[in-house]
Amino acid sequence: MQEIRGIWIPNLPHSQALSSRAKIIEALDFLQNTGFNVVFPVVWNQGFTLFPSRVMRSYGFDEIHSFFTGAGRDPLAELIDEAHQRKIAVIPWFEYGFACSARADGGHILASKSNWSALKQDNKLLIHGGLAWMNTLNPEVQNFMSDLILEVVRQYDVDGIQGDDRLPALPSEGGYDRVTKDAFLGKFGVNPPTNTKDPKWLQWRADILTNFLSTLRDRVKAIKPNLVISMAPAVFPFCFENLLQDSKTWVKKGLVDIIHPQVYRSTFTSYKGEIDAIKRHFSGYLNKFAPGIAFKAQGIEIGSDYVLRAIALNRSLGMAGQVFFFNEGLLKIPPSESQTIAQALQTGLYNRVAELPPPF
Repeated sequence: MQEIRGIWIPNLPHSQALSSRAKIIEALDFLQNTGFNVVFPVVWNQGFTLFPSRVMRSYGFDEIHSFFTGAGRDPLAELIDEAHQRKIAVIPWFEYGFACSARADGGHILASKSNWSALKQDNKLLIHGGLAWMNTLNPEVQNFMSDLILEVVRQYDVDGIQGDDRLPALPSEGGYDRVTKDAFLGKFGVNPPTNTKDPKWLQWRADILTNFLSTLRDRVKAIKPNLVISMAPAVFPFCFENLLQDSKTWVKKGLVDIIHPQVYRSTFTSYKGEIDAIKRHFSGYLNKFAPGIAFKAQGIEIGSDYVLRAIALNRSLGMAGQVFFFNEGLLKIPPSESQTIAQALQTGLYNRVAELPPPF
């Protein structure tokens, strides 16, 4: 059969998988034995890369996350080498996207590039989801992010690239910097509305992000035409109204090859409700979907019954598969159960090898 069986691999301290080559080997052996065929390792987190980056150095930033400084390691290269030996595809995950720091002052990125700051109506730095944001609408910021992504595309034997609910994205409270406000005034003859979710104001900013994604796709495909463009936005229409992610347009214009909406729900009933919404909004495109499923949602650990029912539902609808957040959750034994989720998958719906579907 053909199915995306994906897993996100986050940075320390959430996962130890990237902490050494031995840990990478251990993690990939485990994932291969559990039936997974694609990994999404984090490569951009907390304003740092998890690979030696000439682009970061050219902008005046550290070339790799501090954990790896001086270690002489390239975690991404190591992971790609080991994954491909096991016939596991690798799609680097630019987790932080246009967010730059968990620090309220924006951390080292905005300390160096204050003009990159995303601003709210009160002219204060935009903090959303506990993170400080760069101004996604700023061409300099867009170029920086594109440069990072294209560096990975050129330098590594990856199978695709991935953004999420922060790439491309901007919380709808943002866009009130002078340059963006002047651009809106020049187009419509009025200042941006104070209602951050005014339909015209939402759509205008979302269109800028869509254009960014379109250009990025073209640039990636010009270098390596077969690379997969993978995006994991929030669910629609929440993602559009709150993060300016017009994922409906992305899918219908063919800007994404595979999409993984973050259907992070604590019960199967609520998961199914979100899948029903996807069916309504994206009729005719379900084969592009491999929903994201979190092993812990709303503070509740989900069980293997939920996981297996979700996989069966996705298959029944002709979806491409699913991606789980994140690898460490496979080792946990959910409450009231006697085996790990990995064991439930191994003996259940992942007991046979699956090939990756097109466009892989």
